[in-house]
Amino acid sequence: MRKVVSVLLCAALSATAAPIDPREEAFIGNRRSYWAFQKVVRPAVPANGAANPIDNFIREGLKAKKLTPSSEASKRTLIRRASLDLTGMPPANAEVEAFLKDNAKDAYEKLVDRLLASPAYGERWALKWLDVVRYADTNGYELDAERPQAWRYRDYVINSFNSGKPYDRFLMEQIAGDELYPGNSDALIATGFLRAGPRHVVGGNTDEEVNRQEVLLEMTLGVSNTFLGLTVGCARCHNHKFDPITQADHYRIQAIMAATDLKEIEYATKEEKQKRDVSAKALMARIKPLDDEIAAIEKPYREQLKEAKKLLLTPAHRAVLDIPKDKRTPEQEVLAKEANKQIGLSWDEVVNALPPDVKAKRAAIRAERHKIALDEPEEVPTAFAVANMEKAPVTHILKIGDPKHKLDTVEPAFLSVLGGLDAPKGPADRRSAFAKWLADPAHPLTARVMANRIWQFRMGSGIVSTPNDFGQLGGRPSNRPLLDWLAAEFVSSGWNVRHLDRLIVTSAAYRQSADIDESKASVDADNKLYWRMNQRRLEGESLRDGVLQASGKLNPKQFGAPIKTPIEPEIYDIIFTEGEPDNLWPLPKDRSEVYRKSIYLLNKRTVRLPMLTNFDQPDAITSCPVRAVSTHALQALSLLNSAFMQEQSEALAARVNTVCRKGGAACQIRTAYELTLQRPPRPKEQQMARQFLTQKRMPLEDFCKALLNRHEFVYIP
Repeated sequence: MRKVVSVLLCAALSATAAPIDPREEAFIGNRRSYWAFQKVVRPAVPANGAANPIDNFIREGLKAKKLTPSSEASKRTLIRRASLDLTGMPPANAEVEAFLKDNAKDAYEKLVDRLLASPAYGERWALKWLDVVRYADTNGYELDAERPQAWRYRDYVINSFNSGKPYDRFLMEQIAGDELYPGNSDALIATGFLRAGPRHVVGGNTDEEVNRQEVLLEMTLGVSNTFLGLTVGCARCHNHKFDPITQADHYRIQAIMAATDLKEIEYATKEEKQKRDVSAKALMARIKPLDDEIAAIEKPYREQLKEAKKLLLTPAHRAVLDIPKDKRTPEQEVLAKEANKQIGLSWDEVVNALPPDVKAKRAAIRAERHKIALDEPEEVPTAFAVANMEKAPVTHILKIGDPKHKLDTVEPAFLSVLGGLDAPKGPADRRSAFAKWLADPAHPLTARVMANRIWQFRMGSGIVSTPNDFGQLGGRPSNRPLLDWLAAEFVSSGWNVRHLDRLIVTSAAYRQSADIDESKASVDADNKLYWRMNQRRLEGESLRDGVLQASGKLNPKQFGAPIKTPIEPEIYDIIFTEGEPDNLWPLPKDRSEVYRKSIYLLNKRTVRLPMLTNFDQPDAITSCPVRAVSTHALQALSLLNSAFMQEQSEALAARVNTVCRKGGAACQIRTAYELTLQRPPRPKEQQMARQFLTQKRMPLEDFCKALLNRHEFVYIP
């Protein structure tokens, strides 16, 4: 059935093909023959004796360079690698022991299947996907206000990977879920993808035309980076310097999005709304007396300040304030507006005018108010989504990308190099047509781009080293037959991400040792041919989660609104606010919430948690297809000296002591190793640890912290 639909879709799209402008055709020329724009043809699997097709392609590449694969890693390494890779979490000791004792031929395959079925699998994948789509819980820029229900998109992504949603459906929901699946709240939430990037929302006067152009640019960049793997944004001001993408192409894709409005769309039931209203009214009844008390405290000081400011007004401005509003002439109304602005008071003017004892009383009341506000009921379910406008605006090519300098008009259409197909002219179904074009199995880029992302996520480097750029300036495929086979297999499996994941992590290439062989490294220093497994450092989020699991503090709760965790005073001080800064970072009432997995922490573009920032968490301003892996002193300082690591080291020590009430140092050492590294200490480690704890009499929490700083703890083996 899927193949029949594909054939019909291709025929329908071909029927709408528009002739390409001769000037554009001249620009594209023979660059249309570039490999990335060619249809995927499933290559034959080389006959190299491996059971997994992937290994036959890998061996073919190695054979050409007279290299051989590395030996298989130990079972203890494999379970730690697969667990960290597929779930972001280390295995439990019981799971390690069970795997070591399982001598069945399919023991590893059973382990992989269990990990792929874990709820943490979707969380792990979401971390990667949200990097690519530059998701955050705030708008960015100086105000960086929170997006109250944007988190539903994050949960949608987690659930999509956990449920095994086909990638073509996943793609179409995010681009046009509101059009293709009306009435489906998940598909509506999915369109939050189009709003995932930063948005310039600030107070004061702004240019709406410029703001709208920024929104359309973000949508265009998001779609082209994520699904096409092309730098279409480089054609914003001129034809692409290297790829066959014209400036008109950029604005044709932008035209597809031009009729899209940003909407918060409620999908709550009547009962949910009524329940929320009742709870909100009850909360306001508790807060109002405190607000009234604060207003009463401030009133005499506000009046004094206003009277003082009135004396500074011009006579005309001062006189107009005594005239009743309904008696003012239009000219007097202008003067009154100016006068009120000049005598207006900011919060700091009022607070600075209060005597110390009054100021302290007011602060105590505000603290009580903030405490009560933590009981605020959750907002009714609302999709941070998009909807179609009633009328599609005209789209122009812009001179040097400036909305004030409009050139020719363009109609919505797809990339000329891939056929130049037109999209519908009306406001509806533009995005639907675009989504179907992208999800067509015959599309040369969609499956390749995602297959490469999956490979890069599991193997540490992409077959194309630049996952967001398959163009001329991007990396060339290190093994194109393997990439095309993976893309074809991906489509034939029903766009099944889990299927491709399983193929990769059960391959001999994935199961290799990560040990370096100098003779092989002299031939392929960057391991582009995968003669060994790449050792990879954990992301800051997974590192933090692993520390919490070791200490026993991890809160396994899934989904919901983002959580704020304690931050350093100097971090708090950089939060921008136009109001009183005494409740900018409220911590949850239930403090166990601060120990949730890192993917559920508030992701604020301008305020990064130091530990995550130091371990290269991206800023969510631009798409991040591959995280940087840096090495610097702040990482060691975070793991050794931060308040978080001190707290968790003490919690881990307490957990070890609970297990070893009568076991002494030997028990403490063994238990600490098992909780952190999921293995017993080696004899030399046992000796060194005993000296540390008994002869040097160092605190157990320092020993626990040292284990959490081990290279072995921080890296996927």
